[in-house]
Amino acid sequence: MPTELQDYAGRPRRKLSEGKQTWPGRKQVWRAYDAHERMRGDVLSLESDKQDGEALVVPAMRGGKRVVPVPTLAQIRARAKRDLARLPEPLQRLEAGVAYPVEISAKLKALAAEMDAKAR
Repeated sequence: MPTELQDYAGRPRRKLSEGKQTWPGRKQVWRAYDAHERMRGDVLSLESDKQDGEALVVPAMRGGKRVVPVPTLAQIRARAKRDLARLPEPLQRLEAGVAYPVEISAKLKALAAEMDAKAR
């Protein structure tokens, strides 16, 4: 999933404009679940930095061609219903002040710090 701001010609890039910083490189999001199959939190990592949980970013297109079938409306509804039911209880109730935990992996933080140091 390369983009011009995060990965160009196979090399990580990082935008440093105030309020617009990006995490460099190709990334993956990993979702962890508890023993009751409730979402426990996500980890944003480099694509190559495997974490515990389910990989959420999956290719849909490659070389301008679809690599997965288009889901039906019924499949989309079923997935949305399943995922809403897997949210932690406070998030299902839309309680104020409750945030879904998202962590940044150590390797992604290290790459960003390395790129920041080179930019100085």
